[in-house]
Parts: sequence; structure tokens; C-alpha cells
Amino acid sequence: MSVYLDHAATTPVHPAVVEAMTAELGRLGNPSSLHDAGRAARRVVEESREAVAAHLGARPSEVVLTAGGTEADNLAVKGVWWAQVARDPARRRVVVSAVEHHAVLDPAAWLAAQQGAEVVLLPVDATGRVDVDALADELARHGDRTALVSVMWANNEVGTVQPVRAVADLVHEHGVPLHVDAVQAVGQLDVDFAASGADALTVSAHKVGGPVGVGALLARRDLPLAPLTHGGGQERGVRSGTVDVVGARALAVALGLAVPARAVEGARLAALRDDLVRRVQEVVPDAVLRGPTVPDVPGGTDPSIPDDGPRRLPANAHLTFPGCEGDSLLYLLDSRGVRCSTGSACRAGVPQPSHVLTAMGVDARDARGALRFSLGRTTTRADVDALVAVVPEVVERARAAGRA
Repeated sequence: MSVYLDHAATTPVHPAVVEAMTAELGRLGNPSSLHDAGRAARRVVEESREAVAAHLGARPSEVVLTAGGTEADNLAVKGVWWAQVARDPARRRVVVSAVEHHAVLDPAAWLAAQQGAEVVLLPVDATGRVDVDALADELARHGDRTALVSVMWANNEVGTVQPVRAVADLVHEHGVPLHVDAVQAVGQLDVDFAASGADALTVSAHKVGGPVGVGALLARRDLPLAPLTHGGGQERGVRSGTVDVVGARALAVALGLAVPARAVEGARLAALRDDLVRRVQEVVPDAVLRGPTVPDVPGGTDPSIPDDGPRRLPANAHLTFPGCEGDSLLYLLDSRGVRCSTGSACRAGVPQPSHVLTAMGVDARDARGALRFSLGRTTTRADVDALVAVVPEVVERARAAGRA
């Protein structure tokens, strides 16, 4: 038995993407060269850029190709901050939600430690949803000193969807640019760059059936953005280096498969997710679902919240198991052929409670017993059956080990 429930960490490369990459690997030509081979390579890059833009509601000129989501996040956080400070030295504040991925939190912390930035962490509620009122208060007091606000579209650990449009409207009232990490949202939610109001948006190929090491930052043409690297001036001068023709093509093909299938696939995965949560809680009654409730209710149960979109990623189920250590649960499940995660794969193995759960107010002891089950294109009902069959014994053994 082999069950893969860690698609939020990375999902299988789609066979059509492999085919497209294989074809491009045999191509000769640097896309910056002026001869016919270079022009042919450039044509592939620009056609791919156009496709990426079309699938994400952007203009081709707004697509900056990168080597993945982490680089794109760093380019947004550092690049916008540097550009803002160069124009107005008083704008030194970086406002980020407390549940951001470390690809956003760590660059912000580096700017604070090395460049004198002032970093503000926005609080979230018990479901992981950012406190918009706290953001409004922060900007009312310090909007003229703020260089950037960064709020992710959907959380990578607990799946909470953030009110991106409301945040964008608010920050723009104060003339502050907004960066959105949409790595987990693309392919699961309706991600439209223009409609979102974001000034910069991060995407990554390997979350949607593409390869690792490919991503993009969508950035408005009028957004001040300083480069992280200097060299040949590729990608609008903010991301120098020979453009990855194979990666560009792979990203375009992956998005071309994932985005059109989003509505149907999202409904299928949400049904499997709801079944997984219900049945796990039946066999382990004290397991606690973290993040928004399931089944997902558009707009939630709070009538004061104006948006009517999903509250949670359809492929995400995050539960905590009292009296257990997440690592013990993970290894015991792995030994039975079930692969999942204790949270963000980028922080796996770090013996400390998740910063996401801590920000949500989860007790540190409970937070240590967390598991994230994330579904994808290859997930079936049989995978859920297999998990439910082994999880009671796994939980009991993990609890016994904790008591020993």
C-alpha cells in the first residue's frame, strides 16, 4: 500500500508537463541570443509567458519568471522594500500576517536584522483568518511609514483562505503596495491577479503539476521593484540570468491543465476532504480539525463578513491529535504506507510548535500533535479508506510512546 496525502508539499508532475519539458530539453539556443536559435527559444519563453498571464488574469509584461516560490517571495518582500525606502526613507515598515510562509517571514526578519526595517505581524483569529480591523488600525497610524503589506491568499498549513480583495482595498487607501503569496491557492481557487487588487503575486509550478525550481512573480508594471541579482538585465531588469526555457514551458503547461480543471477537481477534492475529516474523527473522536469548519460554507457563518467565497482550500485537512507528537504520528503512518506532513514541508523536522497554530491560539502541547493531510490529482477514495483503517492504531501507539 502506498498512499500520498502530501500534495501541498509537492504534487506529481503531470505526464503532459513531462512530455513538454522533454521536448524543450533538446532545444538549442539562449533566449537572449539574436540568431535564429535564440529567437526560437525566445518565442517559446514569450508564448509561455502569455499563457501564464492568461491563466492568472495578468498581462504578459507583468510575469517575472523565477526559480520558484521562495525566490518570488524574496523578490517581492526585499525588492519592494528596497525600492520604497529608496524613494521615501520614512517608509521602513513591513506588515505581514503572523501565519505567512517562512519564504515571506524570513526575508522580512532579515530586512529587520540587516537593513533596519520595522516588521509588524498581523494577528489572526482562531481559524487563521487575518484580522482586517487590526490592519486598518495599523495603517491608520502608520500608513505613511509602511513600505509593503504581505498577506497570503491561502495558508499552506491549515488551508484558511484570506480576504485578499478586502485587504487590497484597504492598503491602497493608504498608498501601500500589497504582495500576495498564492502558491497554495493557484489550481484550487479562482486566482485572478487583476481582480484581486494585489500589486505582486507569487506562484510556483510544483504545486500544480509542474517541476520543482520554477515559479513566477506577477508584478504590476508601475510597482517599484529593486532586483535581488544583477547581471544581464533579464526579466524587466529585476531577475538577471539566462531565462529557463524548459521551466517557462513547464509552468505554462501545468497551469493550462490545472486552472481549467479547478472547479470540477476542487469539488471532487472537497468531497474527499470532508469524508476524510468525518471518518478520522469517527475513529479518533478527540481529533480536532484546525482552520475553518468543513463542509465549507461560502462566506462562513459570520454575516458581517461580506465575501462569499470558500473559507478553506478544498484539498486541505489539518487535524491535531491530543497526547501525540506529530513526528511520531508521521513516522508511524509512513511505516504503514501513508505519507502526510506535520505542517509546512519547508520546516519539517524542526522540533517546535507550528507558528501558524501558535498564532491561532492553539496550545503548544496540542500544536505538537498536528498532521496535515493534503489531497491532489491522484487522490482517490481508496486513499482515504487506507488512512482511516490505520489511523486509530497509529494514534494509540503515538500516545503510548508519549506516556512512556
